[in-house]
Amino acid sequence: MARPENPAKKAGRKKSAALQRPAEKNNSVKASTHHAGVPHSAHAEPLHELVIISGLSGSGKASALKAFEDLGYYAVDNLPVELLTPFAELVAQSVEITRAALVVDVREGQRIERFPSILRELRKRLATTVIYLEASEAALLRRFSETRRPHPLGKEAMVAQAIRSERRLLDPVRNVADILIDTSSFNVHELRAHIQNQFERGSNGRSLLVCSTSFGYKNGVPLEADLVFDVRFLPNPHFVPEFRHLTGRHPRVVAFVRKFEQTQEFLDRVTDLLLFLLPHYIHEGKSYLTVAFGCTGGQHRSVMIAEEVKKRLAKEGYRVKTSHRDMPR
Repeated sequence: MARPENPAKKAGRKKSAALQRPAEKNNSVKASTHHAGVPHSAHAEPLHELVIISGLSGSGKASALKAFEDLGYYAVDNLPVELLTPFAELVAQSVEITRAALVVDVREGQRIERFPSILRELRKRLATTVIYLEASEAALLRRFSETRRPHPLGKEAMVAQAIRSERRLLDPVRNVADILIDTSSFNVHELRAHIQNQFERGSNGRSLLVCSTSFGYKNGVPLEADLVFDVRFLPNPHFVPEFRHLTGRHPRVVAFVRKFEQTQEFLDRVTDLLLFLLPHYIHEGKSYLTVAFGCTGGQHRSVMIAEEVKKRLAKEGYRVKTSHRDMPR
């Protein structure tokens, strides 16, 4: 039996959570709309703006560009760096093109080293935001394998070696980026929805996407995880024969894990921590956050906890999705 919570403590916690909700126009959220690289509110948008998309091959640059095009941006793929300045001048002076998005990537070759100095000149002419997309090596290798497309640098080398070379070549761009997006856990639709939500005019500050994910420690900690919580201290349903072949999504497994006092206290404490942290991440311009919960196999406890945390954060007004890396399909 879970011990009853002190009413005064519970009321104070709810009040604290309410003050942190992104739906309210508090100072943290308001400040985040003016942070470098974060979209401006409808009342503070620049008249003309340029978004430059860069990043690793296979990280989703084409999908991101399409998302901006759907938002009404004039879209250009693979513009040579020598043409960035004249293109920016065109946008700055144009009556018809007030918002533009373009891709600059490793196809530029060694000329990409000039990007930081060119960017400084661009920002003298109009508001410019640089978005850099990246993903884990495992995710990129899987995508190249699925699409069967060659890596731009991979004609003479293995794909893994080409990915590492590309990271080094693009370091000058990554170092000056305003927004870094790790797309390892995104599919095409989620990435486009994320871009559209963050850059859509009239954004209300809910640009942060939280991924509540589960994993099994026997397969390693997810590389993309920002926060990791070990839930192996909870009783393991795997040792209950009737639960062994079920997952943490099954109502009977959920009821089993939920009935323990330590489960309820852990969920309350983690929820309070996240409600404290998320507004600060938003204020700092963070666009996504991966919160990972791990158990031994990634089938029961971590799945149940990840799903419950999603429900609690969604109830507070945050955009949350779940993923279960090691849960049986």
